[in-house]
Amino acid sequence: MNFRNNHICTKEECERLLSFTNNSGPLFIIGTCGITLFGSSVIGFLLFFTHILACITVGFLFRFWKRKKQEKIYYPTSESENKLQNITILNLGEIIGQSIQSAISTVLMVGGFIVLFSVVISILKVSGITNAVTLFLEPVCHFFGIPAKISGALFTGVLEVTNGIQLISEIKLKQISINIILTAFLLGFGGISVLLQVLSIVSKSDLSIKPYLIGKILQGFLAAFYTFLMIQIFPVFNFNL
Repeated sequence: MNFRNNHICTKEECERLLSFTNNSGPLFIIGTCGITLFGSSVIGFLLFFTHILACITVGFLFRFWKRKKQEKIYYPTSESENKLQNITILNLGEIIGQSIQSAISTVLMVGGFIVLFSVVISILKVSGITNAVTLFLEPVCHFFGIPAKISGALFTGVLEVTNGIQLISEIKLKQISINIILTAFLLGFGGISVLLQVLSIVSKSDLSIKPYLIGKILQGFLAAFYTFLMIQIFPVFNFNL
């Protein structure tokens, strides 16, 4: 947000960047999803590769976002120049201190959202709403050839990605590629929990959350599609054999 607040980037440029720059890291995808949950580093590297490929694709597509709209060229003002000069004058200790404070604040916010959505998911499960949604999604799952019992885990993953992927990995299917493809979708989409985390930051600026939402939905489907192609083309990724 500092680039936008300091007028280094235009509103349109920041929205394009927002659409594809917030992604899961290799430690989570390869370590947690691949090795810990699925018990295979190969699956982890497959998910990581298709995740990055989908991210890059979304970035290329969103280069046309509001392209016809005339963008204002930024000319530094004395006020913004003073801000940049003040940043360069800061000593190493202040820079490290501000970085640590910002990191701790972000970690607490992310952890808070995960705990909040874990509680929400538990309430939905106990109240029977999750079962109702599962029954509602059964025809959709049958249409796409997805086992109905996985719909509840998919619904949970749409709310909060970590809990959803854990539930999907615990479902034993003869064709494990379905679990992997749905995991790729959830990693690309990120979940409503992450969406609200980004919204809490974006709301402090004049940026719209719309390109981020569209980009993450598109990235989810692209990641699932690329994962499906990789499984079909390369036998090393086909765990159904």
